[in-house]
Amino acid sequence: MGRARARKIPAQLVEDEDYQLRYERVAGIDIAKAKADVCTRLPPAREGGRRASRLEEVPARAADILALAARLLADRVELVVMEATSDYWRIWYYLLEAAGLNVQLANPSAARQLAGRPKTDRLDAQWIARLAEMGLLRPSFVPPPEIRALRDLARTRLQLVRDRTREWQRLEKLLEGALVKLSSALSSLAGTKTARAILEAIADGERDPRTLAGLAAPGVKAGRAGIEQALDGMQLGTHHPMLIRLHLDRAARLDQSIAAVEDEIEAAPHAIPAAWGTDASGETGPAAGHGQDAAALPTAERLAEIPGVSRKLAMAIIAETGLDMTRFPTADHLVSWAGLAPVSRQSGPRDHKPGKGRGDAYLKGYCTQAATGAAPTDTFLGERLRRLSRRIGGNRARTAVGRSILVIIWHLLADPGARFTDLGPDWHARKGDRDRKIRAHLRQLQALGLEVTITPTAA
Repeated sequence: MGRARARKIPAQLVEDEDYQLRYERVAGIDIAKAKADVCTRLPPAREGGRRASRLEEVPARAADILALAARLLADRVELVVMEATSDYWRIWYYLLEAAGLNVQLANPSAARQLAGRPKTDRLDAQWIARLAEMGLLRPSFVPPPEIRALRDLARTRLQLVRDRTREWQRLEKLLEGALVKLSSALSSLAGTKTARAILEAIADGERDPRTLAGLAAPGVKAGRAGIEQALDGMQLGTHHPMLIRLHLDRAARLDQSIAAVEDEIEAAPHAIPAAWGTDASGETGPAAGHGQDAAALPTAERLAEIPGVSRKLAMAIIAETGLDMTRFPTADHLVSWAGLAPVSRQSGPRDHKPGKGRGDAYLKGYCTQAATGAAPTDTFLGERLRRLSRRIGGNRARTAVGRSILVIIWHLLADPGARFTDLGPDWHARKGDRDRKIRAHLRQLQALGLEVTITPTAA
């Protein structure tokens, strides 16, 4: 029987698609600190003519930007696109959005000029407008005004907490230089009344270790005797009391600032109707949804049901993601935006180790913080973190569980009526493959040099 002849496939000529515009009237803005170059692309003035570009330089002042908005509205511009240049884009975005224009923020890497082309601000504005009219720029996520206000508060609180931590670290370094080993006898310097009372007394001139140890609470880590030994041998100079007082005062002022910001964060959901709950009667409002028979809990309380997520952390997460999940079509889109999805790197036969994704560093930190909080809990997430930690290490395990938490958050935000349900710490044991477990145990025993024979027990 003869061999089948391979059929020769002729080369095909594929016609290019006709040039098509996604938007007839667009504006591209290249932003600098004090001004911006604006290119407005408009349809041809006559049939068969060419599209026109209007170039203008606009100062970064509110009155000039509002005048630009009026011109763009008069030209019936459908889309305004600008690059995310530092924080200089904010005045342009906020004012043009408030004027009723459809505004999009583009990542500078997506709007980058082609290599070899001249680069000026005016040419950049034309390039952005040309990309925008063909729909080639993916918009960046800019939350609505009420979420932006909550984000400012949440990020300010985070920075203040970090400043307070650094203040206590500086104080501890100062104490170590004065041979004051107080941090060895206490669980923590920051936030403990014992540490503050002793340091206040030292700043006021007290030097007797026994008297200072008597200021400690009865249940401290090393006991009063341990504190007395830690303070024995202090070598305080004339400058130490003043510096100790300085750090204590700065930490106290940061405590007050953090408390004031937290009060504003607690009140912020009152101005966000999408974050309200719903009573059994169907009524909604800032105080609705708190009863046992509520039809829907407030969003922050639903997120706080996830292990490791407190109410404060839930508010911080909402400040980053917003409440409208239509901006993220799937949970994977949100995970990728947060930088919790590994980036594949493959070239030819080589498959490199996946790299870290770049995304919202604040949201990524909140999710890994939630994973750390879930670690000691007797829940599915806690057990998942412990299992992964044994296999891939603690840091990678926290990232993986943080990703799982963010997937849960997406589903809860996408469905306002959904509630979190824990799968239980024994989920892996219930869903695991029996044969796979047997093979894994056999490999472990064989690695120890043992020969094992498996005999099933009688039913």
